[in-house]
Amino acid sequence: MTTETPAFLKDAKNLLTEQGFATSNIWYHGTSSALVDAIQEEGLKRSGDLALKEAAKKTMATIGDDHYTETTEPVFLTQCKELAYYWAQQTVRNRSVRIEGDEQPVVLSVTLPDDVNTSVNPDVGAASLLMVKEGENYLAFLAGVYQENGQTVPSIDLMKADRMDYLNLLGMAYIDRDLSADYIDLICE
Repeated sequence: MTTETPAFLKDAKNLLTEQGFATSNIWYHGTSSALVDAIQEEGLKRSGDLALKEAAKKTMATIGDDHYTETTEPVFLTQCKELAYYWAQQTVRNRSVRIEGDEQPVVLSVTLPDDVNTSVNPDVGAASLLMVKEGENYLAFLAGVYQENGQTVPSIDLMKADRMDYLNLLGMAYIDRDLSADYIDLICE
């Protein structure tokens, strides 16, 4: 798997301003190629990676934890294809630990009607993620995107940041509802 963002997904130069990433009704979701057919048929589902959830449940049972309960996570979105590709790579990496196969990172475009778009929220809950190694890696990647596009890297105190900073400066959003396949397109070169 490549770690370099493909050129056709490099859109930060069109979105980044001194205030951060511009938003519209077009969002992006990074995922694994193994999930694309199901997403194109059923849409984006909250906590939709059933294979990964089942693998986690089996792992927990193997180590003697028979009280494992699944959580329902929202659909995570970002306004930038480059950031979605980063998260797609993480999805492929996470799945490869538990599921065999030749999966590739893919980016989906999600165009929301106005009445649904108002339900997109800044992902303030990401504060806890950003304080661990995985989040530190994302912040380093994000700093590179800012620098590559001639913008000052934001300095954020994650615990005191304005909630909109998670959306505007970090490109982290979510919607707590399933999204129809009608809203979704696979981005290909």
